[in-house]
Amino acid sequence: MPPIDYHDRYFRPISNSANGQVTGETEFHYRQTGDLLTGTYSGGGIRFGQLVGRVHPDNSLEFVYQHLTDSGELRTGRCRSRHELLPEGRIRLHEDWQWTNGDHSRGQSVVEETLPR
Repeated sequence: MPPIDYHDRYFRPISNSANGQVTGETEFHYRQTGDLLTGTYSGGGIRFGQLVGRVHPDNSLEFVYQHLTDSGELRTGRCRSRHELLPEGRIRLHEDWQWTNGDHSRGQSVVEETLPR
């Protein structure tokens, strides 16, 4: 399987579990150097968020994230994502995540590559 370069790609959620905090208004910006994945995100109730993780040889992602909501709540979690290549070449990520503070609940979301706002 050829490697996917996630560098300088933007993503937006198209679905999320009810216990999640990101919405279709949240924008993620990923950066990649080798197997190091970093990113920032904001919008849709998220004032600012960061993620750091790695890209595995099968192009799946594993990362931890933290953000501050518009209401001042700090949240942290971890996520594993598997990719799907869409017919036009964009990337869709299927995510399994878990909060690491608060109620420690789990959820699933789907994000799709988009153009930056």
